[in-house]
Amino acid sequence: MIKKQLIMEKALELFAEKGFESTSVQQITEHCGISKGAFYLSFKSKDELILALIDYFMMKFVSDIDYLVNNTKNDDDLLQKFYYTIFDSFRQHSDFAKILIKEQMRSFNEEFIIKMRAYDLSMDEVILSMVERLYGDEVKQTKHDVMYCIKGFMKTYSELFLFYDLPLDLDLLARSLVEKTNVLARHITVPFITTELVQMRQQPTNGEATKNQILEIIEKNINEIEESIEKESLLLLKQQLIEPTLSPALVNGLLENIRSHPHCKWISYLLRNYFKS
Repeated sequence: MIKKQLIMEKALELFAEKGFESTSVQQITEHCGISKGAFYLSFKSKDELILALIDYFMMKFVSDIDYLVNNTKNDDDLLQKFYYTIFDSFRQHSDFAKILIKEQMRSFNEEFIIKMRAYDLSMDEVILSMVERLYGDEVKQTKHDVMYCIKGFMKTYSELFLFYDLPLDLDLLARSLVEKTNVLARHITVPFITTELVQMRQQPTNGEATKNQILEIIEKNINEIEESIEKESLLLLKQQLIEPTLSPALVNGLLENIRSHPHCKWISYLLRNYFKS
């Protein structure tokens, strides 16, 4: 296992048990069985470690949901799959979500706030594209309100996983929220979120990376993974960015090759959006 990954996984165990503030670098290194020097070769501080954890989980979360929305062909299944996947992810990563909520409540770290805002805006784009696809002109004036309602459902119902140890039927929960969302989408008549409000709120997101930024991430991923079909696909995608020669079908095939690799989820998301634009 890569040392950086080991530190993140072991630190997460301690953060879940003791909380972020009460966990020291000394405790993390002891839990990992490494020296402090080895820790500081990977992370400059505990704050940098928590930001790396946020990147690790949020990149996976946003890219997985984006892939689901863009690759579910049947509109009748899309919303239920969306909700099921969201809450299944909350259930699997509840320890991290609890830490994230605590950090958001106490943090005045500007980098943390900017990072979380960027991921939030990326998620907004995914949800909005789903709303437009499912409801079309029916929500032309209210689509942003519907998007915020969906985010409200995500936040509120996630508390059942985070604060209460309840046995939950994810399929039933997803079907229940589909029904609620359909009612809201088809009966909201007084929009609150105006175009002006949206424009005031929006800032460039992680998903709006430049070609040079994407190339840097690809290069980093290439150096991190061993020889494999994913590495070969990354090399071809890098060349496609520099000098486009491949057909869209072949590009999609290469993106599919890298999508499930743990080091490639975010670059897969960025490339899908880049080639789509």
